[in-house]
Amino acid sequence: MSPRAWTHTGYAQRIHFGAGAVESLPSVLREVGARRVLLVTTAGRLASDDGQLVVRLLGRSMAAVFDGVRSHVPASSVQAALGVARDRDVDAIVSFGGGSCTDLAKAVGFFVEQEAGTPGASYVDRPVLPHVSVPTTYSGAELTPFFGVTDEATRRKTGAGGPTVAPVAAVYDPLLTLGTPVDVSAQTGMNALAHGVECAYSPVRTPEAEAIALACVERVAAALPLVVDDPSSLGARTAMLEGAVLGGRCLQNASMGVHHGLAQLLGGRTGIPHGLANALLLSSAVAFNTSAVPDAIARIGAALGSADDAAGAIDSLRARLGLPSGLSAVGVTEDDLDAVARMAEGNGNVQANPRPVSEADARQILEAAF
Repeated sequence: MSPRAWTHTGYAQRIHFGAGAVESLPSVLREVGARRVLLVTTAGRLASDDGQLVVRLLGRSMAAVFDGVRSHVPASSVQAALGVARDRDVDAIVSFGGGSCTDLAKAVGFFVEQEAGTPGASYVDRPVLPHVSVPTTYSGAELTPFFGVTDEATRRKTGAGGPTVAPVAAVYDPLLTLGTPVDVSAQTGMNALAHGVECAYSPVRTPEAEAIALACVERVAAALPLVVDDPSSLGARTAMLEGAVLGGRCLQNASMGVHHGLAQLLGGRTGIPHGLANALLLSSAVAFNTSAVPDAIARIGAALGSADDAAGAIDSLRARLGLPSGLSAVGVTEDDLDAVARMAEGNGNVQANPRPVSEADARQILEAAF
């Protein structure tokens, strides 16, 4: 194995974790200097008891609310939220909910900086709008410096980001995940697992990112079935949320690959949840990459409890969680596979895969998951 050169970036970011951690939100906002906060969430989350708790904790610092978040972050939703941020002259953002809430909040911060002519260019830059994320699922987006947005006209999902897009703080409270439905928990948990898997064989991973990625795989594989078996277990929810933290952390110093790229494109094309696309594509993507990075795949398999068959272990976990067996079971068509395969070579995540991916290769991976 030839030596690899690498550069590791440490973001200015604080993580608050534990049951009741959400109560620290007012002090977190004081730390980042927030006085006029935009709360970004969904209507359902806002109306929930937890949502009302967040509103109460924000108190007079809450200058505006945008509760129009939709799955896969349509560009029109970003534009609407940007309008609210401008009109209310906010100086910080709090996202509350799943990955789409976090991504929309990051997109608002990104485009505010673009409009101001001060986009983050270096790890030493500070964001114009500090973002504090309060996740309720296991997406990992709450720690990363990039986001996805969908063009509704073309049904194509793309990404953007920069060093100042990463939230400056994340508040992880397992109590806020107790109400997350089992299917959403399973799907977003598989998304967290996928982050660990792809970071563990990313060509640009740092040693720290690889170690965190493998820890993520091991933690999620152990905790996620417990969450599905007993969604009311605070212990299981806590362990799984720790796995999600690890999944977000390893993403900061590694790239995604063909699996995440195809899941992104498939979600934009068909509208299926991102976590579900992750769950259904991961084993076939791992099987495709095994010949290119066999040692890394073996380490991933060991973290899953099956060093000789990482792809099989992933598929067994998917079945154990009660998730669908293939893309055809969730309404994806052959035409969708063709369309996604055609777009694959232009996707940045696909281009970063450790094994080159042609249109035919992408079609093969999709077909194997069909």
